[in-house]
Amino acid sequence: MKSFNVIVIGGGPAGVTAALRARELGATVALVERGQLGGTCTNDGCVPTRVLAKAARLLRDTEHFNDYGLVGERPTLDFPKLIAHTQDIVYQMHEKKQLIEHLTESGITLHINEGAAAFVDEHTISVGAGDKAITLQAERFILCVGGHARRLDFPGAELALTHSDIWRLKALPRSLAIVGAAATGCQLASVFNAFGSHVTLLELAPRILPGEDEAVSQVMDAAFRSRGIDVHTQLAQLESIEQQDDGLRVHYADSNGAQTVDAEAVVMAVGWPGNLDSLHLEGANVKTERGYIVVNDSLRTTAPHIFAAGDVTGRMMLVQSATYDARMAADNALKGESQQYQHRIVPHGGFTDPEYGSVGLAEAKAKENGDVLVAVVSFDEIDRAVIDRRTEGLFKLIVSKESHLILGAHVVGEQSLEVIHLVAAGMAAGMKVEQLAELEIAYPTYAAVVGVAARRLIREAGIVEVAPQWRALGKRVTAEWERREP
Repeated sequence: MKSFNVIVIGGGPAGVTAALRARELGATVALVERGQLGGTCTNDGCVPTRVLAKAARLLRDTEHFNDYGLVGERPTLDFPKLIAHTQDIVYQMHEKKQLIEHLTESGITLHINEGAAAFVDEHTISVGAGDKAITLQAERFILCVGGHARRLDFPGAELALTHSDIWRLKALPRSLAIVGAAATGCQLASVFNAFGSHVTLLELAPRILPGEDEAVSQVMDAAFRSRGIDVHTQLAQLESIEQQDDGLRVHYADSNGAQTVDAEAVVMAVGWPGNLDSLHLEGANVKTERGYIVVNDSLRTTAPHIFAAGDVTGRMMLVQSATYDARMAADNALKGESQQYQHRIVPHGGFTDPEYGSVGLAEAKAKENGDVLVAVVSFDEIDRAVIDRRTEGLFKLIVSKESHLILGAHVVGEQSLEVIHLVAAGMAAGMKVEQLAELEIAYPTYAAVVGVAARRLIREAGIVEVAPQWRALGKRVTAEWERREP
C-alpha cells in the first residue's frame, strides 16, 4: 500500500493548486481524480461557456456593421459547429496547461480516470471499484472534489437539463425556459437570446442576480427585457414540468396564482452542491451540512488531519477563490493553522450582454457598517462607450465617508469584468478615493469610468476644495480629462 504525506482528492483548479503547493513545501503528494483533470471550469463550465458568450458577442456586433461602413448580411448561427468548437477550445486548454506533465514533473503521483475515491478509515482511501480498486494512505488529506448542478425534486424534474447538458444539444432550441437567475442562469439566458432562442427566465428571489448590488440587478433586468427575454421573479413555487407534443410545459405559481410557460427545453440553474456522495466521509469522521463539507476558518474539517477547499465548502464558488483556498489549505495542513479564511476583495461577474462585474461590498451592506459616499456614472458619459456605441450601463463606486477607503464597486456595461479589476487592485493596495481620482487612466478606455466616478465623488463630498459659485451650479457631468478643482 502506497503512503504519502498528503493526498489531494479532486483535480480541478483547487486540487491542482493544493497538490502543487504541498509539493512546494516538500511533502510527498498524490492527486486523485475520478475523471479528467481540469474540473468543471475547464471541461464544462467557465471555458466552454465563455466560447458561447464570444459567439453571442460576435453576432451582436454585426448590428453595427452599417454604422462603421461595413457592408454584408448578418451571419446565421451553425449551432452544432459552435458546440464542436467549444470542445476544441476545451482540448486546446488541456494542451496549453499540460497538467499531467506539469504535475508529474513536479513529483506528484497521479491517479486519474481510475474511478471515485472513498474513505476506508481516517487515513486510508480506496480508489476505483472491484478488482481494479487500489488503496492509498496519507498523514493528511485535502478535499477539493468540487460540485455539481442541483436537480430539484418535483414531478417532471428529470425532463430538465443542467448547464452540463448544453454541450450535448444537437440543435438550437427555438425556445428555452431557464429556472434560476443567478450567474449561470443569466449567462445562459443572455447567450441563447443572442442566438435567437425565445428565452424565459424564472427566479424565486425578488430580483435577478440577487447576490449582486441592487443597481446591477436593475440594469441587467432592464437590459434583458429590452432584448426580448421574459423575466419572471418572486415565484412562489416551481410545481412540475410536463411533456407536450412539441416540447415541455413548466407549471409554477406566483403572486397571481398558477402559471405556465411552454418551451422546447428547460434548464435548471438552481444551485451547486458538493460532490460528496461517493467519498464515504463518515468513515473519516468528516461532518457535512446542506450538501457541503463543514470547515473552520483555517479550512480544517471536523477531522483534524483533513482539510477542504473550493466549491465543496459552499463558501465562495469561484475559480479564483478556489485556488486561493487551496494554497491556504495546503499551508495550514503542512505548517499549522496560521492562515485564516477571508475573501474581502474578490472581483467577479458574468459574461452576459451587457457584462457585469463587482468587487467588495454592495451599497446596502456597506451602509450597515457606517456612513458611505456613493458615485454613479452612466456609461453614456464615457467617450469610449460613445465611440463603440456601447452606452448601456453604469458604474457605482462606494467609499467610506470616514476613511475615504474604497469599500466596493459595481459595473454593468462593456468590458465590465476588465474594468472592475482596476478597482480591486486599488482596494488591495489600501488606496483612498482621492488617490484613485488622480490615476492617469489611458484615454479613451472603458476603465476611464473609474476615474470619472472618483473625481465626481471627491467634489460632491467636499473632499477637495470647490468654489461656492461652482457648487451653486448644482450637479454637473465630470469630463474624463477633468482632474483639478476649478
